[in-house]
Formats: sequence, structure tokens, C-alpha cells
Amino acid sequence: MLRNLKEYAFITLRDRPELMDRAAAWFHDKWHVPTQAYLECMTAYLNRETEYGWYLCMYGERIVGGLGVIENDFHNRKDLTPNVCAVYTEEFCRGQGIAGSLLNMAVEDMRAKGITPLYLVTDHSGFYERYGWEFLCMVQGDGEAEMTRMYIHR
Repeated sequence: MLRNLKEYAFITLRDRPELMDRAAAWFHDKWHVPTQAYLECMTAYLNRETEYGWYLCMYGERIVGGLGVIENDFHNRKDLTPNVCAVYTEEFCRGQGIAGSLLNMAVEDMRAKGITPLYLVTDHSGFYERYGWEFLCMVQGDGEAEMTRMYIHR
């Protein structure tokens, strides 16, 4: 069902810290990374131990999209940091610009804090380029047999 993008609220976790547990469970459900790992990153962000943030798209009180910024997204290039991670939009909301809006929000927020460039790993090609990301190199994912694509946003 297509909606007007204005029907969604794009927020940082700092805007709605009470969503932390729900957000960690939502990301865990999508990516199967332990909930505790998300909670640790989110707590550090909320406690201002890091500026690497968490960004959510809400439809009413439902999380329908999100992503985070972390030090390293489970790959061997520890020098390419920070990384956008866990980019996800619920299937029924795809094709409406949610992921692009979240990506742009994260890039602008990090840039305003003097944090640039950003990196991300993905198996997708063609999607991230629409939002100013450029293919950089191939990286080895932790425990992965295949190499994966690394992108940069300058």
C-alpha cells in the first residue's frame, strides 16, 4: 500500500529513547544479531558515549524502517569506519523512499557532527548509488566465505 512519505515520522533514538528495547528487538528480528549487541550500541548513543546514532521510521507507533551507525559492521577492514548498518524497511512499506530518507538523515546527522565519510557493506548494487553512495572495494565479512561490496559516502 503506497502512502505519502509525510505520513511517516523519521526520528533518531535520542528523540524517542523509550523505544530502545522495541528498536533493539525489531533490528534483532530483521538481522538475527543478538539483541544485547543492539542494546549496547544504543545505550552508548543515548548516554552520549558516541555520536554514532540510530535512526527510525515510524508509522504511528510502529517501527517500519531503521538503520544504525556503528564502528564496524562485521568485516575485515577495521580502518573503514564508521559503518551504516542494519538498513531495513518493512516489505509492505518498500518503494516509498523510506530507506533513502533514513540514509540521507544519517549522512546529514553525521556530517553535522564532523563525522565523514561513512561506509556500508551490502550485497546490493544499484540501490545505494541513488543516494550518493559509491562502490569503494570488496571486503571480507567476518565468518563469510564470499567477499561483499563496500560503499562510501563522502
